[in-house]
Amino acid sequence: MQHDPAEPKWRSSSYSSGNGQCVEVMEDPRGTVPVRDGKTAPTGPRLSFGHGPWASFVTAVGAGRL
Repeated sequence: MQHDPAEPKWRSSSYSSGNGQCVEVMEDPRGTVPVRDGKTAPTGPRLSFGHGPWASFVTAVGAGRL
């Protein structure tokens, strides 16, 4: 099955091993960033963040503050 480019795609960190043991994110065109656990995808629970709060979180993690 091929991915439809018009449909948002879930992605995980390049540091993950690809075994489903990771956090997955998707940039939703509606202005949110849904986040899910790769172990429970695709039917498991999701959290959604605004772009600003998500960017702040990623920056803090990258800077070692979290």
